[in-house]
Amino acid sequence: MIPFAIAGVQMTVAIGDNMPKLRERIAFTTAIYPWVQMIVFSELSVYGPDTRFAQTMPGPVEQELCALAKLHGVWLLPGSLYEHADGVIYNTTPVIDPNGVVVARHRKIFPFTPYEVGVAPGATWTVFDVPGVARFGVSICYDMWFPETTRTLACMGAEVLLHPSLTGTIDRDVELAIGRATAAQNQMFVVDINGCGVGGNGQSQVIAPTGEVLYRAGRADEVFPIEIDIDRVRRSREVGLRGLGQPLKSFRDRTIEFPAYPKSAANMEHLGQLGPLTKAERGSLAGLYAKGS
Repeated sequence: MIPFAIAGVQMTVAIGDNMPKLRERIAFTTAIYPWVQMIVFSELSVYGPDTRFAQTMPGPVEQELCALAKLHGVWLLPGSLYEHADGVIYNTTPVIDPNGVVVARHRKIFPFTPYEVGVAPGATWTVFDVPGVARFGVSICYDMWFPETTRTLACMGAEVLLHPSLTGTIDRDVELAIGRATAAQNQMFVVDINGCGVGGNGQSQVIAPTGEVLYRAGRADEVFPIEIDIDRVRRSREVGLRGLGQPLKSFRDRTIEFPAYPKSAANMEHLGQLGPLTKAERGSLAGLYAKGS
């Protein structure tokens, strides 16, 4: 058994400075559950979903988060925050170790276009190692809707997916199903943390490599510690999910490549007919009769 204790923090997020809440939740979690080794918050939990609060990284806000991780001796994923860099804005999750050192920063690869306006996509996949424990992968919210993102992390050796989310809409039930499918398809733990208030409608979940939901939160503020066993990942990948399918080995041993991935004229023909990526408006074809029909 290789145990590792992760606490998910499902917190009410407001537009503006939520750092006092983060400080309080981290102190509470480590006081009540001193055995917790990692704390994960929801997407955009630091300042809420408003690009006007974009920060530089490294910068004073990230330094304060590093100080909190060091003070309490935990790995910390403080959800994410908007980042000013390269003349654009990214949605970025820093990964901070118990010494207060940033070991990785994940920039959301798929901003929630057309709603997440003005946010540039990241261009790299993010994995990091907890020494003596496991390799972890990071994605943010809409990233998980694209199975290629998590499959890439699994191929890079990720055994646990840390996934801050911000979903307050009626598609959260779909995300819950995607989370289970992601865990089973990639034979990994999935730690999917959603917020409350403007930070989402809750229902955070931790899923085993079998697709089994180990815990699912309600819709209110909650702190939930879960001890996962990394050996469950390794055993599942060795002998198959519940002794059955071995999808990662099958993917490794495939005899074909997938023609849908290169942006060639042939495989973009249908996709090109889908129209522009824009927000549906009243009178459009989104559940309403088209104008003039």
